[in-house]
Amino acid sequence: MIAGIHRPAVVKVNLGAIRQNIENEIKNLQPEQKLFAVVKANGYGHGAVPVAKTALKAGASGFCVAILDEALELRRADIVKPILVLGVVSPEYAPIAAANDISLTVPSLEWLKKAEKELENTDLQLKIHLGIDSGMGRIGFYEDEEFTEANDFLKDNPHFFVEGMFCHFASADSAVDTYFQKQVAKFNHMKSLLKIKPKWIHCDNTAASIFGKDIPSDIVRYGIGIYGLNPSSNPSSPDLKSNVELKPALSFVSELTEVKTIHQGDGVGYGSTFVADEDTIIGTVPVGYADGWIRHFQGFKVKVGDSYCPIVGRICMDQFMVKMPKKMPVGTKVVLISDKPEDPNNIKAAADYVDTIHYEVACLLSDRLPRVYYED
Repeated sequence: MIAGIHRPAVVKVNLGAIRQNIENEIKNLQPEQKLFAVVKANGYGHGAVPVAKTALKAGASGFCVAILDEALELRRADIVKPILVLGVVSPEYAPIAAANDISLTVPSLEWLKKAEKELENTDLQLKIHLGIDSGMGRIGFYEDEEFTEANDFLKDNPHFFVEGMFCHFASADSAVDTYFQKQVAKFNHMKSLLKIKPKWIHCDNTAASIFGKDIPSDIVRYGIGIYGLNPSSNPSSPDLKSNVELKPALSFVSELTEVKTIHQGDGVGYGSTFVADEDTIIGTVPVGYADGWIRHFQGFKVKVGDSYCPIVGRICMDQFMVKMPKKMPVGTKVVLISDKPEDPNNIKAAADYVDTIHYEVACLLSDRLPRVYYED
């Protein structure tokens, strides 16, 4: 998708905030712990390569992504630190990963056997992390027998270097830690079955680290915290208190492209879901659901000049309309998402409004929106 550089709508990313968030977390690490910056999904919508390069300057020791192509993007950007792909990559691509010094997650013994066949006629060695399903029900070894067989398979196997073993917590961001402790116990049990010695054993994500879960983990896979957002945020409960200061890095801005007064009985948008009951000033903003600004934002208030104005009518693919208290000139700045936590249109407020989490709001912002980087 091409970025709309000739349209007044941009996602602004404060790399200074990203640097501060990483530096704050590094101060929070246990001795010898390393920080791997999670830059999957285009850096949670913030831009993978600029975020990764900022993370390096701030002291990150490596990176995590979700798919192989994201790892290759970092390598093409001359990033040489370790990169772990957290998702399952087809075994046929094992040689590509090995040739680019990219570590892959092993979900099963079957995957290992298939990857070995792909590597047999090469002089490549693949770095791997053994994924453990400790309670996410997603990917990774779950049964003792298969995990033990995989350990035997890997002993003295020249095609693989066992770089790590890890799990992912389902509820480290919850005030109730019953299930979290169950996952910890499962992971510790799987560790006790090891017959090989991984370089790193890790389970800490952002939530486990900043909420002081205090569990052994060689690496903290620092994700949403990089972007200054609290991982416990959801519409139904207050955020948990973080041990680390978080500074939001993203804002989303546009401007008015049309201003008009409509008359009583006139509708706005598809389906005329808003009908004016009197003369009403309407402003148009050139952003829509193709940009990730979904239709459920109808009614949400964005900042137009100095006023917070509700979105009226259905949000279109490329535009939406706001009801304004007074006439403002075309070109007036519109802030859809503020990076100031105290503002009523901050990203948590936006997520709460559409009954989701801020992860989703940030990741939905499409590549049609240019990213503009600055340091503050």
